[in-house]
Amino acid sequence: MLEAAIRAARQIVSPPFRAVLWRSLGLTLALLAVFWFALFALAGSLLVLPFPWMETVLALFAGLGVIVASMFLIGPVTSLVAGFFLDEIAAHVETADYPADAPGSELPLVRSLVLSLRFFGLVVLVNLFALVLLLVPGINVVAFLFANGYLLGREYFELVAFRHLDADAARALRRRHSLRVFLAGLMIAGLLAVPVVNLLTPLFATALMVHLFKKTVPGPAAAARG
Repeated sequence: MLEAAIRAARQIVSPPFRAVLWRSLGLTLALLAVFWFALFALAGSLLVLPFPWMETVLALFAGLGVIVASMFLIGPVTSLVAGFFLDEIAAHVETADYPADAPGSELPLVRSLVLSLRFFGLVVLVNLFALVLLLVPGINVVAFLFANGYLLGREYFELVAFRHLDADAARALRRRHSLRVFLAGLMIAGLLAVPVVNLLTPLFATALMVHLFKKTVPGPAAAARG
């Protein structure tokens, strides 16, 4: 597991990854900016008070609240970005490290969009729950890590596995190796909690899960995706 994480970390800054790295970062920052301005505009539209000074004070607090909320948007946004670049990242890793194996197949566009939106929605719900628990001392960080660890591990592993296996086989494989998938998910959730570095989450998570998938299905892929 640690070896896979180290290999993934090295690969995301290697020359073959740099093009997708910059495009991934650009899209992530653009989406974060759109969500941030939308939240700020919404907060401003709700602050209608009789005295200007009251609006100013509440606007400051609302601004701080938007900043805190936008920190939790990084998870959903990076999950959405992952859907755009997962096939490209996975193909880079497979070509570089597993040239003897059968290459994965890109997911059909419609299915890829559906899975990306589903992933985005699940991460939004989990992080809204974590945002509520932010007010509960002692369990907020633990809840964030465990909830995101389970969800991110499951979703990234299955998205990578879908390139080689049908849906039932991919989910069965994930369940057989649920502990390893969860531990890998905890690594991804830990990265997600680190400001700035968390922008690299889609690349690191995809590369990590490709290595993990290859460890669970060693050698050339035995089953084709249906």
